[in-house]
Parts: sequence; C-alpha cells; structure tokens
Amino acid sequence: MQDFLLGRLLAASELPEDFDLSKTPSLPAIKAEGKQLVCQRCFNQLAFQPNPCICDGPCFYCLNCLAFAKLRTCDRLYYDLDPHFYFKDLCREQTYLEWPGTLSPQQEQCAKQLLTSYQAGRDHLVWAVTGAGKTEMIFPLVDYVLRQGQRIALATPRVDVCNELFPRFQAAFPDIDILLLHGKVDHPYRLSPLTIASTHQLLRFYQAFDLLIVDEVDAFPYHGDPLLEAASRRAVKDIGVRVELTATPSTDQQRAIKLEKVAASILPARYHRHPLPVPKHRWVGDWRQAIAKGRLPGVLGSTIKSFLKKGESFLLFLPHIALMEELEKILHKYFKQVSFTSVSSKDPDRIEKVAAMREKTYQFLLTTTILERGVTFPGIHIIVLGSEDRVFNTSSLVQIAGRVGRKPDQASGQVYFLHEGKTKASLQAVKQIQWLNQEARKRGLIDE
Repeated sequence: MQDFLLGRLLAASELPEDFDLSKTPSLPAIKAEGKQLVCQRCFNQLAFQPNPCICDGPCFYCLNCLAFAKLRTCDRLYYDLDPHFYFKDLCREQTYLEWPGTLSPQQEQCAKQLLTSYQAGRDHLVWAVTGAGKTEMIFPLVDYVLRQGQRIALATPRVDVCNELFPRFQAAFPDIDILLLHGKVDHPYRLSPLTIASTHQLLRFYQAFDLLIVDEVDAFPYHGDPLLEAASRRAVKDIGVRVELTATPSTDQQRAIKLEKVAASILPARYHRHPLPVPKHRWVGDWRQAIAKGRLPGVLGSTIKSFLKKGESFLLFLPHIALMEELEKILHKYFKQVSFTSVSSKDPDRIEKVAAMREKTYQFLLTTTILERGVTFPGIHIIVLGSEDRVFNTSSLVQIAGRVGRKPDQASGQVYFLHEGKTKASLQAVKQIQWLNQEARKRGLIDE
C-alpha cells in the first residue's frame, strides 16, 4: 500500500480509504508566507477563493489545481520519500531494448551525449529538428537507466502525444511495466519503472524520478507556465537528471546553448538526410475582409488550384476557428467537386478526420494550430493563411513547416506563408529553418 505514495504528493481525498495516515509524513496544503498564500501542490500564489469551513481561522482553497482535488488551508498533502529506492529485480547487464531499428550517426552521437550527461548527474537539452527521430534517440538512455533499476518518467504537455508514445515504448521495451498517466485514463495508479504522463500529472509527484524526460517543452500548456516547470523540477530526485526535448527552443534556451550554460545536443537534420523545406512568403492582401464579403482571396485561390491541378494534398492553417468555418463555406462554393473538411480543438470527429486525411479520403484539410505538431501526413504541403496573426509565433510556424517532407521517399514540399504583412515571427521562422539547413550542410548531414 505504501508503494502507492512513494515519490508522490497527494491529498487525503486522493488516497485509498484504508490508507494509514497516522505515520505518514505531510505538509500544509496551502502555506501562509506572511500575508501571501502558496499552494504546495501547484505553487500558485494568486488564485484562491475563501472557503466556508469548520476549521479555526480563515480558510481558502486553491483555484489553480482544483481539477485534481480541492485543497484547503486546513488540508495536508501526504508524501513518502526514499531517495535510494530502486527496482532490484530489473538490475541486469542485458539490454531491455527490443527496437529493431538503427540510429543514424548523428542520432547515435546524441544518444551517447545523453548517456554521458546522465552518468555525470547533469541536465541536458536536445534541440532536434522536426522529424529527426527524437524518440528513438532516447531509447539507449532509457534502457541504461532501467538496467540500473532506476525510475523514469517521460512527460509531454499534450495527451495525444502521451497516447502515441505509450505503444511505441511498449513495443521497444516489452518486458517493462509501463504506466500511462493523464486525465483521460481511468486505470488505477501503480508504482512502475517507466511512467508516460502529461506534464500536469507531475504536480502529483515529489522527488520520485531518477530521470525525467520532458518532450515538447516548447508546447502549450507547459511552455510559458512557470508552475508546471517548477513541478517538473520537484518531481525529480535531488540527485536526478532532467532531459528536455524540443524542435523549437525558446530565445533563452538558444542563448544558454550559445553561451554553453547548458549541456546540449543540436540535431539540425532529419534522419533521411534531406534539407528542411523553407517557407515562402506571399502577400495576400486583406484576406479577412475578403472572407467577410464571401469572397476567396485571390492568392489563396491560385495557390489551392495549383495543388489541386497536380493532385497534391495540403493543410490550410488559419489562426481562428470562426474564420476557418467561414472560409470553409466559401471554398465549398468554389471547389464543389473536391473532397475536403475542417478540424479544430472543438471538433469531436477530429481523430477520425485526421485518419481519413491520411487515407487520402480528403484532398485537403482546413485546420487551426491544433495540427501544428504531433501529426504526420505523407506527401503533404502547407498553406498558412494570415501568418501575420499573433497566434502564429516563431515556434508555431517552424512546427507547421515541419509537417512537410518527413518521409524519405517524399522529403520535399511547399510551405507558403500567405500574409497581409511580414512579421518578426514569420521572418525568424524562415531564418531559423535556413540556419538549421546551413548547420546541417556544414556537418555533412545533408545529401544534396
């Protein structure tokens, strides 16, 4: 029963009813630092609500992590720490990894750098272009840590990425018990050597992991949320190691790499040794006004026709759902014989539509940034309408461009930024992609 709490930080309401709390270490759920309240689970210092309560003194509850369990001033958070815990029955020399693939030389170099950092107790940042094979690169490190009997978490901001990674790791490590943990799974928690979780689930862990790998550190909601980053640091043992994976590092991360303030690996090329497609800017004029008047913006229409004429598939990104829905109506008038649809975060049929697009049921999809990452379509091209919108930051545009050319037999494609004015973000996205291609050429990682 105590295994349920090992390395975790839970409210009494989250523990089994027969759990013995009398000898379990705990801390105040909400701590008062002078006049400042601090939630001990999510680090929130701003969002609290007065709570009518029978306890003595003023009582408040935290609004920030209410989805997990209500935490009041008078509650306790229970934990169980064992910095020396390990899975004795997993310790062995023989590999657990049963992945049949082979790493490219640059992937293998990164894998060795990760192992060196782990053995030195040093955090590590991996900047790898979209389609570089980040998941496969961490297999050797995961295997090494498992063979030491140590505990690993692979966390990512998005639930759909958790669901995608889970079967891949099950296939690569069939003899390892792997726990999938996010808000949409209903199986009971268990102590496992490898946990694949959403970053929000890290709020429930306390000095649990010898190795924490955070994938897509640039993605919402992890990016820009200091509370989630603090939770990720608390989830690692004092002697543990954090590895961050990203295709689009922040300005601060890039500066830290340049100044050698962080151990880092940069992989500027995809495993298939083709350059990244570089986006092209095309001025489209006042496209919002055109849509408002029920018209198809001219440059958009000609770009779509050029793809359709060649029988090529593409994704059409828009910054907002309402604009996407209006444009979809207009496009159905202009292209009555063409099969297409739209997807967004609010679409209950999104998964089915994406699968249908892969099967070539549709020739193109209209989409919001929901498809900017985590999806792969062979032979796809990209149109971004309104690349000047603030929704499309540099990271987002690099990710969107990264949907193109991911397969070795279809390694090229077109990316168009249709705009009413070039922005710093769109120019930086192009510049970053060009720099990565240049860096890859310098290292001899691209076959021209």
